[in-house]
Amino acid sequence: MQSSWISQVAKMTLLVTSVAMLSSCASQAEPADSAAPRHVRVIWHSDPATSAIVSWTTTEPGSKHLVKLRAEGQEDWTTVECQRNEQFGGELKGQPVPYAHHTTLTDLQPATRYAVVCESDGTPSREYYFFTAPDDDRPVSILFGGDSRSGIEQRKNINRMMARMVAEQQAAGRPPIIALAHGGDYIVNGTVLELWLAWLDNHELTTGDDGQLLPIIPARGNHDMGPIFNQVFAFPDRDENYYAVSLSGEVRLATLNTETSTAGDQRDWLAKELADERWNHRWYVAQYHKPAFPAVKVPSGALTNWVPLFEQYQINLACEADGHAIKRTPPVKGVKVDPEGVVYIGEGGLGVGQRTPKTNRWYLQDTAEHCGSAHHVHLLTFRKEGLDGKVIKLDGEVFDEFTIEPRTAPQVSVDTPDDRTASN
Repeated sequence: MQSSWISQVAKMTLLVTSVAMLSSCASQAEPADSAAPRHVRVIWHSDPATSAIVSWTTTEPGSKHLVKLRAEGQEDWTTVECQRNEQFGGELKGQPVPYAHHTTLTDLQPATRYAVVCESDGTPSREYYFFTAPDDDRPVSILFGGDSRSGIEQRKNINRMMARMVAEQQAAGRPPIIALAHGGDYIVNGTVLELWLAWLDNHELTTGDDGQLLPIIPARGNHDMGPIFNQVFAFPDRDENYYAVSLSGEVRLATLNTETSTAGDQRDWLAKELADERWNHRWYVAQYHKPAFPAVKVPSGALTNWVPLFEQYQINLACEADGHAIKRTPPVKGVKVDPEGVVYIGEGGLGVGQRTPKTNRWYLQDTAEHCGSAHHVHLLTFRKEGLDGKVIKLDGEVFDEFTIEPRTAPQVSVDTPDDRTASN
């Protein structure tokens, strides 16, 4: 099992950075109507074609919280009472600790626009809307990125850019951006509530001017320690935060957690998930925080415990974070470049300061020109003919483009993985 302790040096660094971040965030805080819903967001960690979690924050606990929703073309609103209301963990200096509200919507229709209004004690939010995922084979796009824990102005500007990208993609008739897959490290210290509230304030900038919400598919990073993560993203208490969702009838995304054991139960879950679902989908992608093939740091337990499964089941793409750089490997398999291998991209550019990738590493030498140092987000588009990837820098420049061709399903059943495992 991965070690959970942090060295004294790392603790001091985290403390100093947290204090600096709190100082930076303090000026952003604004008084809020105690009953007014804020931080309205959509979270996906089940079946996004037929369900979604709508979450928001209030200053006071209130007594009645609900969501009103209406599918496009309908006249009447449906009311769903909020199923989970709780006070956030942590403390705030001179302010009351706010409350989180999570409403799970079920029995939704795929590829449908839903208008939603959050209401607490009779005080409504503005009207928002979001789209459910399709369940057929139409082309779709998602955004992927990680590491928004620092660089507050850059974080806000990236969020604004993502909102523009969603609107522009839709207006141009290109495959719609249906979600943001976030690879973790939202804030610098996951035990500090004030940092989470500032992140939630900034996350509102991903909402379009017309009220379009960008659903988020969250992964946990090493800075996201503690229970508040599960409160922000509507996971059950003590949830291990690994799961998979289908983004269309042909696209499957597994979200893994490098901040708990990468072996044991999680590896067993991944093996079963891939055995059950990989060849039911043309495209299979994994996202997680600490890289198996890092551009800056050392490999995580993903290299030992997940990569053999990625290779065996021939997933198409692995999305990594943590390194604070732009990275794309060639297809790699069996510790060498191999056209039958897996492409790894990353490594986190949603605000945090950027580092220089170490392109002398064997798995980056062939793609050194596609690695760099700049704030960025990945745009991934899934079509029948290929998986198209673009790295979009904060200034709107396309830094890198690539296309991955679909694989042919094996004609024989996939055997149980071999002994290339180790505890971590």
